[in-house]
Amino acid sequence: MSKKPRVRFAPSPTGELHVGNARTALLNWLFSRHYRGEFVLRIEDTDRERTSKKLEGRILKELQWLHIDWDEGPGKPGAYGPYHQFERLDIYKEYLNKLISKDKVYPCYCTEEELAEERAKLLSMKQMPRYMGKCRNLTARERKELEKKGRKPAYRFKVEKDVVMFKDLIRGNMRFDCDSMGDFIIMRSNGIPAYNFAVVVDDHLMEISHVIRGEDHLSNTALQILLYRTLGFEPPSFAHHSLILGKDRTKLSKRHGSVSVSEFRRKGILPEALLNYLSLLGSSFGEGKEVCSVDEIVRDFSLERTGKSGAIFDEAKLNWLNGIYIRKYDLKELTEQLMPFITDAGYDCHSIKREWMYSVVDAVRYNLTDLSDIIHYIDIFFDDQYKLSDDAISLLKEDEALDVVKQVYDTLIHMPSRRNGIYDSVIKAVREKTGLRGRKLFMPIRAAVTGRLIGPELDKVFAVLGRESIIKRAERAIELAR
Repeated sequence: MSKKPRVRFAPSPTGELHVGNARTALLNWLFSRHYRGEFVLRIEDTDRERTSKKLEGRILKELQWLHIDWDEGPGKPGAYGPYHQFERLDIYKEYLNKLISKDKVYPCYCTEEELAEERAKLLSMKQMPRYMGKCRNLTARERKELEKKGRKPAYRFKVEKDVVMFKDLIRGNMRFDCDSMGDFIIMRSNGIPAYNFAVVVDDHLMEISHVIRGEDHLSNTALQILLYRTLGFEPPSFAHHSLILGKDRTKLSKRHGSVSVSEFRRKGILPEALLNYLSLLGSSFGEGKEVCSVDEIVRDFSLERTGKSGAIFDEAKLNWLNGIYIRKYDLKELTEQLMPFITDAGYDCHSIKREWMYSVVDAVRYNLTDLSDIIHYIDIFFDDQYKLSDDAISLLKEDEALDVVKQVYDTLIHMPSRRNGIYDSVIKAVREKTGLRGRKLFMPIRAAVTGRLIGPELDKVFAVLGRESIIKRAERAIELAR
């Protein structure tokens, strides 16, 4: 690529950042970083009833959490601002006037009810819904009469008989027949530009070289190319990636489960894991590699690998990948990430010694698939929260099980007070005294010490709890299981 590319992500702050939109942002970001170009963040905030600064702030927060940074946009002024569409209304009006002077647009006075009736009629005739040009040839007098009735016009672009062809960087050669389009609105009656008009003006003036977005925008691209031609603009290169689908192969939505970045963050998915997973969706790395650092993802990125078919969102695979990242994380950093979840479980993290907490996290990290899983294991390490589950009590009532716990208790009572090496000494002594191995040896010990049948590795639990705590628990287990 001879010239450094400029790409953009243009969210509309009308809700949370959907993982599908996050993936679009990521693909643009990866493209810009791979080719050492520039990534622009532009806010499409012209829908004043639905957009808000609060929602915009959430979107920016989630992008930053995912480590997707921008070179220009909110908080990072550049030479092509402003970066909010609502602050660019005068610019759109200027280009509307140019189209009016070229007789490429016309005022349309149709009401929503009239347009809905027209759409319904076309559908009943099994035809593609489109505007049939009712206001295209109105005389000046007819327009004046409609305005006297209080009708404020929108402006429609005149679509002539033509064919729009372009080469998509992912999908190859694309072709759209203009006969199926109909004249489309570029400026609403309230003076707010329609999406297709605003995006063409913005992308041109901001010198966007590549537009990378979902395949659901393919038909929009055909309309936009007509505007590019008429305005005398050079169109950017287009690439339309596949959409994220649920397991039923329909577009991912709330009925499939979590769909927003914030939901996954609150569940305890690490940003590195989600970024890695989104980069894999519909894509492939060399030799089937799945766990990749950000540097590797940037280095190996190419649009050719993004694929044309829909990408199935598999939350189980995301959790699997997240578990790998949890196990790889720096222990101290992982502990800090877990603190909010431990606090939510009812613990005062400020009163807990960090060194001890590091040992707890080290003990449980292989049992976590997301950070919120800590709430299922943290109680194990606090004596005031210790209790035996019904399953644990049932197991301790089995033949030989209670005898194993008694031997644990007896061994610890006669052992010098120490913290290190307790586990190996206890297991060796109990094995010799009972002759038991495998499940019959370890499960009663786990049930008595943790109160559960599954959990962290016993040697690490022993190291965290220490001799005195385990003695108390063994004594309590013996009492309850008799």
